[in-house]
Amino acid sequence: MTDLLIRNAAEILTCAADAPDGIGRLPGGSIAISDGLIEAVGEVGARRAHKVIEAAGRVVLPGFVDCHTHVLFGGSRVEEYAARVAGREPPAGAPVGIAGTVRETRRLSTDALVAQALPRLGEMLAHGTTTAESKTGYGLALEAELRMLEANRRLAAGTPVEIVSTLLAAHALPEDMPRDEYVGLIVGRLVPRAAAEGLARFCDAYCDQGYFTLEETQRVLAAGVAHGLAPKLHLDAYSTTGAARLAADLGAASVDHLNFTSPEEAECLGAAGVVAVAMPCLDLAVAHPRPVDVRGLIGAGMTVALATDLCPACHVASMQLVIQLACRLYGLSVAEAIRAATLHAAMALRRDKTVGSLEPGKQADVLVLGVERHEELAYRIGSNLVERVIKRGRVVVER
Repeated sequence: MTDLLIRNAAEILTCAADAPDGIGRLPGGSIAISDGLIEAVGEVGARRAHKVIEAAGRVVLPGFVDCHTHVLFGGSRVEEYAARVAGREPPAGAPVGIAGTVRETRRLSTDALVAQALPRLGEMLAHGTTTAESKTGYGLALEAELRMLEANRRLAAGTPVEIVSTLLAAHALPEDMPRDEYVGLIVGRLVPRAAAEGLARFCDAYCDQGYFTLEETQRVLAAGVAHGLAPKLHLDAYSTTGAARLAADLGAASVDHLNFTSPEEAECLGAAGVVAVAMPCLDLAVAHPRPVDVRGLIGAGMTVALATDLCPACHVASMQLVIQLACRLYGLSVAEAIRAATLHAAMALRRDKTVGSLEPGKQADVLVLGVERHEELAYRIGSNLVERVIKRGRVVVER
């Protein structure tokens, strides 16, 4: 007997890799789920099930994968944000920038980090995110970064959202340590410890003007590779760094930001199979003078994923809003944006064999939306269309 049957949907979007329309739209159909996995999609035949969800007049699609977040952090930068949008300098003493968040985060215990992150993850889950990356990077010291990594481990056991942990100790330069000493700390102590204790899947670095140099980035990522941590990069957000070719040479899982990446570098990345992660909510939140040329990245042969970049500078938990802004700010079609928020985002986390699409044998991470057409996802700006969230075959949100 099938564990769960979702039947008679108005539309099913499989988002399968080989879907000619990009989203694998099936007009009507059902999904059979057992043991947390998808058994069948579309025409599933006559089946008995322990639980049935009637999805008439509903769109069914994969759970969203948020492949770039900083969900662990202390404090708030609301005073800074309010001042910036008003064209003023932030008030004296208010946390400002990464350095301000680092000071607030270092004050927190592991338990406090987890307690503050869980409501953010709950909001993400309620809006349809079933898998999320969680980066460190607001500790910028040995023990503080290790606390963040341990918090990621505890989050994985404390929320239905599947957590993918990334070590981003090379997020910014600490104010209380010389840069050479800090890079040495990352390479010699943090990376080996994170790998040995199974605290991270990826090693990330921020290569840009005012952050880490190309040489420093290469050292950090090479150390990660040597210890079994797959590379990721923040690059070219505010300047052309040359890090794109490093990412291609290392076979990075993803590169994120790309505001100043050249067409030639994008072609190099595309040929190497590196996924581009675009974050329209961040471009909006910081009023970026040069939003990412996503259509150019696609034209250069890159696979483009979408993410929230949930962080103190961009407090966005909804991948639905990301899809909506990507269509308007980046010129993506609705189908392109949905695929970028599901299968392509799973590729950026190297989870596409298990999540990101609705196919037999894959994890049953499924959303049921309270609308009849998938285009409503882009049209209903600011709305939460999710009625049910299913994670590994279990209903975890029901509205």
